[in-house]
Amino acid sequence: SINKVRLTGIDVFSKRVLDLVVSTGVLLLSWPFMFAIAVAVKLDSPGPIFYRRRVVGVGARPFDALKFRTMYVDAEERLARDPELRRQFEKNFKLKNDPRVTRVGRLLRRTSLDELPQLFNVLLGQMSLVGPRMITSEERARYGKWRMNLCTVKPGVTGLWQVSGRSDVGYEDRVTLDMQYIRN
Repeated sequence: SINKVRLTGIDVFSKRVLDLVVSTGVLLLSWPFMFAIAVAVKLDSPGPIFYRRRVVGVGARPFDALKFRTMYVDAEERLARDPELRRQFEKNFKLKNDPRVTRVGRLLRRTSLDELPQLFNVLLGQMSLVGPRMITSEERARYGKWRMNLCTVKPGVTGLWQVSGRSDVGYEDRVTLDMQYIRN
């Protein structure tokens, strides 16, 4: 069984040290690869290399989570033009075969390489390597009674819901898995 326990004291310190050591190591080893990804993103479609997603962190403080841009710059307009896609997106905050995603973006998402820049967020102390998934303030409202619980820990680059099925996990199950991670 899983013991219900919150991280405190030395455990919080140890988790932070682990976050710093691992993220620094990965960034040092992967910078040439990240440079190649940046060039590929730039050559694939016009627009910035990075996408800044405004998300909620510890204490409900907002911050910009970095990702390699995987969508066309007019992604919101593309979504607005298709009512069925918009409905699917509003239901799950995800689309299976998203037409807004670029060719390079599909590969980056499939391999999760689009999330490598979030290691900078880890270095800044805004995220952890492992934690609940990051969400926007609008999405936080969907967490209902658990929304305060969500803001007690840093969002993670990866977490329980990602290793439990990623896009195949329904929204309610993602929320449940996030709460299970936080509580246990």
